[in-house]
Amino acid sequence: MRRLLCRAILSALRIISVTSVAHAQSYPTHPVRVIVGPGPDIVARLFAPKMAAVLGGQVIVEPRPGAGGVIAAQAVANAPADGYLLLQATASYTINTATGMLPLDLVKDFAPIELVSTTPFVLVVNPSVPAKTLGELIAYAKANPGKLNYASSGVGTPPHLAGELFKSMAGLDIVHVPFREANSGLDSVMSGATQMMFSIPSVAKAQIASGTVRGIAVTSAHASPLVPGLPSLAEAGLPGFAVIGWNGFVAPKGTPAPIIAKLNAALAAGLDDQALRKRLADVGYETTAKNSPEEFARFLTDDTAKWRDLVAKTKMKVK
Repeated sequence: MRRLLCRAILSALRIISVTSVAHAQSYPTHPVRVIVGPGPDIVARLFAPKMAAVLGGQVIVEPRPGAGGVIAAQAVANAPADGYLLLQATASYTINTATGMLPLDLVKDFAPIELVSTTPFVLVVNPSVPAKTLGELIAYAKANPGKLNYASSGVGTPPHLAGELFKSMAGLDIVHVPFREANSGLDSVMSGATQMMFSIPSVAKAQIASGTVRGIAVTSAHASPLVPGLPSLAEAGLPGFAVIGWNGFVAPKGTPAPIIAKLNAALAAGLDDQALRKRLADVGYETTAKNSPEEFARFLTDDTAKWRDLVAKTKMKVK
């Protein structure tokens, strides 16, 4: 009886394996859709044509904003694991998992494919703030506890968490002032209503050049070519400080490995495309080196753990 049962199980596994391989070999037979939740869809739109050329099928980008990414994430998590519905994942997802705003985990509930781009944030201050370096800013904030405000694009967003990490690591008493979106926050810094903000490079560079704000440092581990002339916070006096925005792609959990491999190869072809890399740089993103699904999974695990630690340490409430 046991032998018959084992044979039946082995036979079923062989059938599943053969079916999975056959499905992967013919994939895709109809359009692949990429769902984009919070954040711009420019990364997905730039990669879509390259993916389509490599896969031999159409790739459609579908914005689905709302609820801090929950709507988009749940749509993909609940989709069939066949590679036809993907999610453009961003830093907002690991943050929202850490804060409890997202009841899903990008590693546990999805199949990571590849990390494709990163971007630092830029710490800028109003020109009236008497600080030109990170050290001077920290000293000024410590000499004026509770008197400096930092703007953000909203509670639970990457610029908010960057501010909280800065506050925690530097031991500062500064006040968070959330806005509905990034431009309003930066306007408040330019007007002097707030004194500082972690802004995106594409916007911060223009305002630094015009003198409406002063650039202090970038949040990546090292200086970024996206904002020449500024050190990183880690290099300027806060060792270990690193916050980046990022974009990658994930599929529903259980998507067959051969399909994940095809998608990874299609995205890698985009990373090799010099024209695509330049276009991403023009809108404020650095392309990553090619990476495997396993490497992306480790990145997601580490990013989520970092934000969970910060939430626990600061007793942050975002709901």
